[in-house]
Formats: sequence, structure tokens, C-alpha cells
Amino acid sequence: MVEGNKVYEIREPGIGDPAGFAAGGFALTTFVLSVVNAGLVSPSVMGVFIPLALVYGGFAQLLGGMWEIKKGNTFGATVFTSFGSFWIAFALMFLFEGAKILNFGNYGNVALGLVLLAWTIFSIYMTIASFRVGVLMSILFILLLITLIPLMIGAFTGSEAAVHVAGYAGIVLALAAWYLSAACVINSVTGREVLSVGAFKKN
Repeated sequence: MVEGNKVYEIREPGIGDPAGFAAGGFALTTFVLSVVNAGLVSPSVMGVFIPLALVYGGFAQLLGGMWEIKKGNTFGATVFTSFGSFWIAFALMFLFEGAKILNFGNYGNVALGLVLLAWTIFSIYMTIASFRVGVLMSILFILLLITLIPLMIGAFTGSEAAVHVAGYAGIVLALAAWYLSAACVINSVTGREVLSVGAFKKN
């Protein structure tokens, strides 16, 4: 359409790539929790993680998963919907326990360890699937396992050292997820690959 000396492009309605904000929500929430787990700040600030996990890491990422379904991306839909739901459930577990709605007694660590064990199982087969998606995605899931496994061990055994290891691994994981978020946004607005995500060649 031409109006005066301006040309406007009429585009078919569609949706953008939700991975930009979904990966950003995962990164920010993971970073805050991991900084606490690494022992870099006082555990008394742990509470700031809960609203982030509910809103940005949780609800926003869940919405990203729904849009990935619209795009026909089964892997992206599974990742973002599952991790969004995980962060919401994780935050609610802490809230409910604090409000005495849940009472684990002396078995709080076992409850947390069981959740992390189940999430590790899910993450293992998603890691296998990621090997057909791209280099960066594979790196993200490997880092996720490196974070989850010591965190699970720390929950079951009460090992502070294992939790600290998980915290540092989680910080690296968050930085990698932020890179993915940045790549999605910057590559989109520039119309070219400024930040590579290492896509695998399809057979």
C-alpha cells in the first residue's frame, strides 16, 4: 500500500517467536535461585524467587509453550509448557509449606528430592531429543542435568556442597538461556543471524 511517498507492507497476521521471552523467563528465574544456592547471597533473600517463578519463569513461559503449539513446534511446546508449569508448582510448594497448607515434617528434603528426581528423568529424555534440535539447545539441556543432579543429591542427603555446585552450574545455565533469548530477539529484529544457535543439518 502506498500513501504519499511512504510504502507500507501488508503482512499476513501471524505470531512471533515466543522463545525470546520464554527462554528469558527461564534464565532470570534460574539465575536468581542459583545465586542463592551457590551461597553468593544470604538465603534470607530466597523469597524474591517466588514471584519471579510464578509470573515470569512460570506463567510467561507457559504462554510461550502455548504459542509454540500454534507454531507446530512440539519440542518447544513441551519444553516451555513443562518448565513454566514446573516453576509455578515449585514456587507454590514453597508458599504452601510456609503457609502450613503442606506439612512435610522432617521429610521436606525428601519431598524436594523426589520432585527433582522426577524432573531429572524428564530432562534426560528431553536432552536426547535436543540432539536433533541444535547445538545451543543440547548445551542447555546438558547444563540443566549438571544443575539438577547435584541439586537432587543435595536435597536427599542434605549436602550443602552439592547444592553449591548446583548453584554455580545453574548460573552458567542461566547465562546460556539468556544467550538463547538474546539470539531469538536480536536475530529477529535484524533479519539475519547475528548470534548463532548452532542449528543441526537435517538429514
